[in-house]
Amino acid sequence: MDLAAIPWRRTRYPGVALHFYASDRVSGRVVALIRMEPGHGYPRHRHRGVEEVLVVQGGYRDERGQYAAGQFVVYADGTTHTPLALDGPGDGPCVLLAVAHEGVALLTGT
Repeated sequence: MDLAAIPWRRTRYPGVALHFYASDRVSGRVVALIRMEPGHGYPRHRHRGVEEVLVVQGGYRDERGQYAAGQFVVYADGTTHTPLALDGPGDGPCVLLAVAHEGVALLTGT
C-alpha cells in the first residue's frame, strides 16, 4: 500500500488525518484509514458496536495497551479509549485501518 498516494483529509484534531473507504450514515458503519502523527491522537470516543483495527504502520497506545504494526485489535460495543500515536525515537506516523460497525460517539471534554 502506497500511503503517500492516499488522499488524506485533515481533521480538526492536530496531527490526525482520515481517508474514508466507506461510510453509511444510517448504520454508522465506517471503513477508514486514520493517520496520527507521532504524539498526536484521536479524541476519546465510545464505540457503538464493535470496532476492528489493524495497525498498518507505526504504533499507538491507549488505556488498554500498546500496539505495533501488524497487530489486530478489537474493541467491544460500549468501550471507550483515547488512541495516541507513539512518539519515541524513530517513530513515524501511525496508520490504522479501522472498521467501526456502528460508528463512534466522540466524548469531548472527558
